[in-house]
Amino acid sequence: MKNTSASELPRLGIDIGRVLIAAESTDGADTSFIGGSLQDALDTPPYEGMFEAVAPLVDRFEGRVWLVSKCGPSVQAKSRAWLQHHRFFERTGVPPANLRFCLQRPQKADHCRELRITHFIDDRSDVLRHLKGIVPNRYLFGPQRKPVTVDGLVLLPAWKDAAALVG
Repeated sequence: MKNTSASELPRLGIDIGRVLIAAESTDGADTSFIGGSLQDALDTPPYEGMFEAVAPLVDRFEGRVWLVSKCGPSVQAKSRAWLQHHRFFERTGVPPANLRFCLQRPQKADHCRELRITHFIDDRSDVLRHLKGIVPNRYLFGPQRKPVTVDGLVLLPAWKDAAALVG
């Protein structure tokens, strides 16, 4: 049996908006979460099947799961409130300290490099493009409006597919 060092252990990163938290509109915009009130944000539902899929992934990755999201300070506050309101950390087993924010999408690569993320789930192919060469396993989540043109991505259409595709 191979002896695996701590730096080689698989580590999962997950985006928040339109991955954990459902989009409110059919065009993929999450305006009620971003532009609405705190109550609007709290009322935004989790993505269908998310809780049922994330908890087993946390087990599979032995707790080495981080949330990495790009957003400004007001949406960061709404995201924290949403996670608390929906008891995300208790329900999934993701450690509350494993929450990272950045102000620009390319900065997700900095977090992934620092955390040695080996698998990342995001709904945006441009984010996953920035992770090429840093994160070996990149998953494009949810329905896509345009054809995917980034090589090396695994399409993850819905959370119900996560058990079979991630890991």
